[in-house]
Amino acid sequence: MAASKLSMEDSQPEYLNGNHHEELRRIRTAGTVSISAELFEKLYLSPQNVVKGDLRTTFGNPTPIALVGFLIALTPLSCDLMGWRGAGGNGAAGIGTYYFFGGLLQLLGGFLEWVLGNTFPSVVFCTFGAFFLSFAATLSPSFAAFSTYAPVGEDGSAGLATQGFNASFGFFTLWIAILCIVFLICSFRVNICFVIIFFTLSLAFFLLTATYWLLAADYEGNAATAGKILKAAGASCFVTCAFGWWVFLAIMIAVVDLPFAIPVGDLSTFIKSASARKGEV
Repeated sequence: MAASKLSMEDSQPEYLNGNHHEELRRIRTAGTVSISAELFEKLYLSPQNVVKGDLRTTFGNPTPIALVGFLIALTPLSCDLMGWRGAGGNGAAGIGTYYFFGGLLQLLGGFLEWVLGNTFPSVVFCTFGAFFLSFAATLSPSFAAFSTYAPVGEDGSAGLATQGFNASFGFFTLWIAILCIVFLICSFRVNICFVIIFFTLSLAFFLLTATYWLLAADYEGNAATAGKILKAAGASCFVTCAFGWWVFLAIMIAVVDLPFAIPVGDLSTFIKSASARKGEV
């Protein structure tokens, strides 16, 4: 019986050949963190690192929680920006989504990533959680973000068409774009999907900046051109979301231990870390 059991175990393919059951079993084993670099990167969207304690074997994986918050907030917004089915208004109809999915879920997930020692996804999710909260607040009349710019005697919404508001908000999207470039550079140690996500996000925010600054220069005269650029920004965000949904599906397949996996283009082992290079010297 023992020999039969041993032969059955020996006949099972290793994770590198596509079977990750054994790797997931090891994750669940208290006191051990025996997981391949590729599977770790897929589950946590971060290169594998060593931390003290057993938190990763004690608590669940917060990465899909934050990721679903990002996707449910950005996917409808990208459709709004492209004007599908008559949508528009800069995505104002989704304010509640930005607060609770884009803000709350991402901040929660980002904080839990920090607790587990996953710095990169923690920074990414907290950053975009704060972005969506800021965006929702800007669209909320109670914050007076745009009504402050409205001419005296006119409705608060008139502030959305002023040079002051559009020029000022353009600086916000500009620096988010630059931040996305920083994330893009770092993502070359994660996976190909993340590289595409941050590339398209950077492009989208640069396009949004161009939109706001065109409107600031001449709101009525540049409205048509700005509208086209806004649609391009929405399309870029939609590509971001498409790859984001793929990553989310890959994580959930691994989490529930389905007998197959889908690739995300792991780069954590392809591009060696600085510490690994030092160890080779």
